[in-house]
Amino acid sequence: MRLIIALAVALALAAIAGGCRDAGSEQGVQVVASTTQVADITRNVAGSRAEVSGILTPNADPHEYEPRPSDAEAVAGADLILKSGGDLDAWLDQVIESSGSDAPVVTLIDAMPTLTAEENGQTETDPHWWQDPRNAVIAVGEIRDALTEADPGGAAEYKANAAAYIASIERLDGQIAGCIDRVQESERKLVTSHDALSYYAKRYGIEVIGAAIPGLSTQAQASAGETADLIDLINRENVNAIFAEAGVSQSLEQAIAGETGATVGGQLWADALGPAGSSGATYLQALAANTETMVDGFTAGQVDCRIPLD
Repeated sequence: MRLIIALAVALALAAIAGGCRDAGSEQGVQVVASTTQVADITRNVAGSRAEVSGILTPNADPHEYEPRPSDAEAVAGADLILKSGGDLDAWLDQVIESSGSDAPVVTLIDAMPTLTAEENGQTETDPHWWQDPRNAVIAVGEIRDALTEADPGGAAEYKANAAAYIASIERLDGQIAGCIDRVQESERKLVTSHDALSYYAKRYGIEVIGAAIPGLSTQAQASAGETADLIDLINRENVNAIFAEAGVSQSLEQAIAGETGATVGGQLWADALGPAGSSGATYLQALAANTETMVDGFTAGQVDCRIPLD
């Protein structure tokens, strides 16, 4: 009911925003991005030429997000709309429809080599593509091209920004691989709050043992039997650490750790980036921080791997 009311109000706000769109065009290209990761990547490509507004805020759970009237207003005034894709931000489709926007919509997951997972007896596409930096490079290219189409006069700037950012992503990718290589393969066993890091795990040769919430979404719930099975698996596999995710309650992870020989490791940035000043304030910082945290947890503190960023 709250969503219906909010979107009804948004229709009026969108009409006002649409009427004012031409007046605001002098401020540059207006871009709306659904998630914190997409917004951050886009800002690095757009530079100062485009104004990028992110719908989700730091630490917000995209799986549980309820659109607000202000979202429809922002979408109505956009020259370009960027979706992460998959079930993660499917709620944006309704916002776009309600806003009456005719701006081009780019769904980044459509350009990605995706992973799948079995969930409730069905094969689902894993929406967490950005956890593999190689996919972020693909996203940069898609965003660069979309910005250029929306603003041909900025083509040279977008191209230069994209090239510089891709170089930073590829450098970080190599640094992460170097850190993970310092961890014995037998210790690279990942247990997290929910199944959000499969892309990262596949990229760097990490075995995903399981998750406290057995699903691609934080909205899933673990049964007592599933939790018991995970505890048995953690004990059999000699898992050193269970990693909680930022923005998610650690109570279940702590309970599981109490039944095993594992500890609760540091928090990982999974579905959203963190606020300014946090270790996950940007996409690159989040990946670097996650790597440092995992290496420490995998090795019970025996390996310290710090990743300096530009």
